[in-house]
Amino acid sequence: MAIEVRVPQMGESIVEAVIGAWRKREGDPVNPGDVLVELETEKVNVEVTADRAGVLQHILKREGETVTVGEVIALIEETAQVTAPVQETPAEAGRAREPAPLPEVTTAAASQPAQPAGGPAVRATPAVRRLAEEYGIDLAEVPASGEGGRVTREDVLRYVAQRGAAARPADGAAPQPVAAAPPPAAPPAPGVTPPEAPVVLPFSAAGRREERIRMSQRRKTIARRLVEAQHTAAMLTTFNEIDMSAVVALRNRWRQQFRERYGVSLGFMSFFTKAVVGALKAFPLLNAEIQGDEIVVKYYYDIGIAVATDEGLVVPVVRDADRKSFAEIEREIEELARKARERRLTLEELSGGTFTITNGGVFGSLLSTPILNPPQVGILGMHKIEERPVVVNGEIVIRPMMYVALTYDHRIVDGREAVLFLVRVKELIEDPERLLLEG
Repeated sequence: MAIEVRVPQMGESIVEAVIGAWRKREGDPVNPGDVLVELETEKVNVEVTADRAGVLQHILKREGETVTVGEVIALIEETAQVTAPVQETPAEAGRAREPAPLPEVTTAAASQPAQPAGGPAVRATPAVRRLAEEYGIDLAEVPASGEGGRVTREDVLRYVAQRGAAARPADGAAPQPVAAAPPPAAPPAPGVTPPEAPVVLPFSAAGRREERIRMSQRRKTIARRLVEAQHTAAMLTTFNEIDMSAVVALRNRWRQQFRERYGVSLGFMSFFTKAVVGALKAFPLLNAEIQGDEIVVKYYYDIGIAVATDEGLVVPVVRDADRKSFAEIEREIEELARKARERRLTLEELSGGTFTITNGGVFGSLLSTPILNPPQVGILGMHKIEERPVVVNGEIVIRPMMYVALTYDHRIVDGREAVLFLVRVKELIEDPERLLLEG
């Protein structure tokens, strides 16, 4: 009896996904709970598991194809519970065996690199699989350095260079030599973003390099939402600068005791989260959204914290930030950031923010104009702390300064409220003791 494997419900706002990587191949035995395939959605990646034991009979949707909720993507031939294979004796292992007949596959299926039978499925994007196919190598033999054991383009090219292999163009022309890939770089120091490694690509006939990479569902969604925000909201950005001396001194004084007591570092994000909450209480229209002809003002404070990942920017949400302590905020941000990098965020953790904070300063940005995260009407951009000469009480002094930017929806937020909101954030950060009262 054939069992249909369908795309599951993945949240109210998600209606389609892209086939990411099949963990099982046709002919593989499966047990209940085994992961069959990974789906890429606009917010999170979803693993589809088997409900019953059997054999994966047919894969109907290949990697890179777009599927909708409820669509059949594979068929499983139901059998009894599949047990672990019995270990063979050396004599049995040495006996000749007749090769099993290969299942009929489509051209797209035949182009996929084989995965080792009995071993874990190779994790790689379709672009990396196509690159491996060009060089005629088995991805299972390539040492993986990506997150979660994923094989990257650099891994493939490094493996090719070590073997001295050459690309095999589809037109039958002579193989093109491959430049040696650089050796693995030493791990960066904590808090330092490593530069992107150069990627050596096969040359085309004209001697010019190109690569086509399928845009992930998440990247397409990010692009669509950014364009929609610019087309639907009357976005305007106002700027200010903050003297970070008091916060820097406070962190330096309490950092070690804070970590010893709470098991987490005292970062700048908790200060800005508290300052934003205090400013939102004073100017509630920044914590609102437009629904039709109505303005919905929210008196709860779910603050989105933008996190950069390999697959794009995600914005997990710290719920009820006004009710959380500095330690609770820092601990939650650290956990959400780790889950984002490991691609373990849930839809609940990504939904429903009322205001967003983004920190380009961790990458060295001195000034930027952040784009709204719809349907929110406000986003605060933090930037790099840099020592600059400023005038204090008629004297020129050197202080650690940060530019901050507030982008707001001018449809419901006037310039006066936006400017005063940013001034309130500045006042709270420059006098962090006030955060205990207003944040």
